[in-house]
Formats: sequence, C-alpha cells, structure tokens
Amino acid sequence: MRDPMFRMALLLGLLSAVGPFAVDMYLPALPQVAADLGTTEAGAALTLTSYFITFGIAQMVYGPMADAVGRKRPLVIGVVVFLVATIAAALAPTIGWLIAARAVQGLGAATLMVVPRAVIRDVATGPAAAKMMAAIMIVISVSPMLAPLTGSIVMAWGNWREIFAVLGVAALISLGLILFVLPETLDPDRRRPVRLAEMAAGARKLLTDRRFMGLTMIGGFGIASFFVFLSTASFVYTSQYGLSPTGFSIAFAINAVGFFSASQLAGPLAEKFGMERVISLAITGFAGLALMTTLVVWAGVDALPVVIAGIFMANACLGLVMPTTMVMALDPHPDIAGLASSLGGTIQMLTGGLMIAVTGPFMDNSSATMVAAIALCAALAWVSALLSLPRLRLRAV
Repeated sequence: MRDPMFRMALLLGLLSAVGPFAVDMYLPALPQVAADLGTTEAGAALTLTSYFITFGIAQMVYGPMADAVGRKRPLVIGVVVFLVATIAAALAPTIGWLIAARAVQGLGAATLMVVPRAVIRDVATGPAAAKMMAAIMIVISVSPMLAPLTGSIVMAWGNWREIFAVLGVAALISLGLILFVLPETLDPDRRRPVRLAEMAAGARKLLTDRRFMGLTMIGGFGIASFFVFLSTASFVYTSQYGLSPTGFSIAFAINAVGFFSASQLAGPLAEKFGMERVISLAITGFAGLALMTTLVVWAGVDALPVVIAGIFMANACLGLVMPTTMVMALDPHPDIAGLASSLGGTIQMLTGGLMIAVTGPFMDNSSATMVAAIALCAALAWVSALLSLPRLRLRAV
C-alpha cells in the first residue's frame, strides 16, 4: 500500500477507534456503575444496549448525509453530538440519565463507523480496499487491548465518571483531526442530494440484493457474538473467576487480540485465494470453534484459560470475516456507497442488539451461558452464509 493510502488508513483508524473506545473503556466500570447508581447488573448493561441501538439507527442518517454533503460535515456533526453526550454521561445522577446519555452518545459515534467506510470506498476498491480496512484495524485493535486497561487505571484514581472525561478529550482530538487533517474525498459532482424517493429506491435495491443481505447478515451475527461477549464478560470474569478490573482488562484484551491480529491477514489472503474463499473457510472455522468451546465448557472444563483460549481462536476466524464482508458488500454499489454502508451497519447493529435481548434472559453470569450465546450467533452467521450465499464454498457436511 502506498504511503498516502496508509496515512489515510491510519487517520481513519484513529477516528474509527473512538466509538469502540467508548464501549471498551467503560466495561470494567459496569459493576461499579451498578453499585453507585443503585441498579442491577442488568440495569447497568442497558447503558450498553441503548448505545448500540442508537448507534445502529443513526447510521441511516449519516450515510445519506455523507453522500449529499460530503464526508467531513457529517463527521463534525456526529463528533459534536458525541462530545455533548459524553459530558452529560459524566454528570449522570441516575441510571436513567446515564442510559439516555449513552443513547445520545451512540447517535454521535455512529458517524465514525459509517463515514470512514464510505471514504475507503472513495479511494480504493477490491483487495486494495480490504488492505486499507485491515490497516484501519491495526489502529482499532489498540482499543480492546488498551481501552479496558485505561478504564481500570482511571478507576484506580477516580471512578467511572472520570472515564467519560477521558472520552471527552478523545472527542476533542478527533474533532481537530477532522477539521484540520482529513481531506474531503467526495467530489461535488459525485454528491447525491437527499431525496426520500431515491433513498427508498436505493434501500429497496439493497434489501433485495441477495449478495448484499447475505454478507450483511454474516457480519451482523458476527458482531452480535461480540456484543454478547461485551455485555456479559465483565460480570463473568469478575464474578465467576474473581478477577479485578485490571485482571478483567487483561483477559478481555487477550480475547480481542485474536480478532484484530487475524484481520491483518484478510487483505493478503483475499489477494491470494479470493475474498469468497476466505469468508467460506473463516466463517466455518468461527462456528466450529465456538461450538467446540461451548461443548468443552458444558462438559465441566470451564477454567478461565479454557474460555479465553476458545474465544481467542473463534475471534481469530471472525477477524478474517468482518473486513472482507464489509468490502464485498460495498463493492458493487459505488454510486450509493454511503447508503449501503449505513444500511448495512444499521442492520448489523440491530441484529447485535436483538441477540442481546434474545439471550439476555438466559444469562446467569456464568461462562457456560456466555459461550453458548456466542456459539448461537456463530451458528446463525454460518447458516446465513449457507442459505443466502450458495456460491460460497462452505465446507458443509
């Protein structure tokens, strides 16, 4: 990849990392939030659910906006909304206030998911775009490795409210990068005014595109598996295994390393074997390893190293799936890249939120239920590929 492309990927990665940081940095604080605001663990988890739901829905706004007015303006608007909501979250006196602030925070952070994808589509396609997406993952990979640890360090000298103060500083830095460093990549003659009729037509085209929907649902159930892990891991690791916030941060980082390390291989493997082949093998590995981990834990071998190792291997396969499906879903739709990015992102985020709601009543803060829910999401991702994308060479028996 040429240096300018790598620099662009690095910049987009820094911006894209803010949203995950707002989730991952906050995870060690969930038990403290529950105690401080007088709510249950389920109530504290709602602060994640509200973030994810609005994060998904808002993507339908930023995508068309990015197609109509360019890439930079939606980024500025979203980051300002995120900053205001972050301040409100830091001052939250009740759990209801915090849930609402997190919902608004998700509204703002969504722009940092949608617009960078559209920027990639502006400057690269095919394996080159997959490489660029993988380069972005290098930066994003810092989030699950450092964000929870950073959150636990902040909690060591303060409490969960200071975590939002740090996020506010990150939002200010992001705003500066957008205003003074990021170039506008959508030429005026390529911009499309926001017309509801055209949006409806574009959405209908995408929703009836078997390939687009198949790739989107593969990614959606893959993201859902990670959401289930995010919403339960802090309680499982601290309650069942007795880890401190710092210990949880380290365990969480190990689980996340598999995903982001493998994502760096997505581009080279796609060039060598083809993107479809990579997805077919990786999604099969993801489902198989998640199921194997569940069977091992249910058999009574539920030691912490076993759980960490199983999720690590499954996430490594998922790391090959996510950037590849994103690129393949957008490639055939350059004229509506913003809409395709936002619609795909919305479907995936809502799928993740739905799976949290479906599996939530069965969660008992044990590793057995956590890995079973992850395996369910992995199986649904595999079935989505098998049913929706028959051309994929799945290793089905």
